[in-house]
Amino acid sequence: MSRFYARRSTAALAALVGLTTAATTLASSPAQAAPPTPPSASTALSYLSTLTVQAEGSSSGYSRDLFPHWITQYDSCNTREVVLKRDGTNVVQDSSCAAVSGSWYSPYDGATWYAASDVDIDHVVPLAEAWRSGANSWTTSRRQAFANDLTRSQLIAVTDDVNQAKGDKDPAEWMPPRSTYHCTYARMWVWVKYYYGMTVDSAEKSKLSSVLNAC
Repeated sequence: MSRFYARRSTAALAALVGLTTAATTLASSPAQAAPPTPPSASTALSYLSTLTVQAEGSSSGYSRDLFPHWITQYDSCNTREVVLKRDGTNVVQDSSCAAVSGSWYSPYDGATWYAASDVDIDHVVPLAEAWRSGANSWTTSRRQAFANDLTRSQLIAVTDDVNQAKGDKDPAEWMPPRSTYHCTYARMWVWVKYYYGMTVDSAEKSKLSSVLNAC
């Protein structure tokens, strides 16, 4: 059995075994945590209209190492662990700040996971996409701030395989499998690009406009 199906079987079994407990816990728990709320669709459209439209730049010279992450946020907690805690439910961390239990709902595909190893922290605007959209000219400190940004909706805990399928694609090439999240995703994407002054290509802008106008 492949790792992909084996872990999903394990997650499904855990969900069935703990169904009663989970139901009780969820009933008394706050709403699912999430990244900072992005601007409204209308505001995102106004932001989008100000972005420079130009062909995507080259990936020449790109390396993830040019975007230092995950950096320490406080004590022994790095950015990944902070997002896992923020986006999860009933997350327990050990003395090293590693998440040892909890659950994570992935809004990209609607799946829930019970092991942090099944969850990736997605850069909503991928690092390579940022590089091709202007980050190639940034300082390392600005790229570090971008790659670890907890203030805007740039980081989100999602199913690892879905994140890997996304890769460095922009919205014209990839949108979350769960269509009801498209509006939120487009708002998140535009907010980040607007804040950091990145460019958009014509197909990317067209897709974002279409999604935001339908919100």
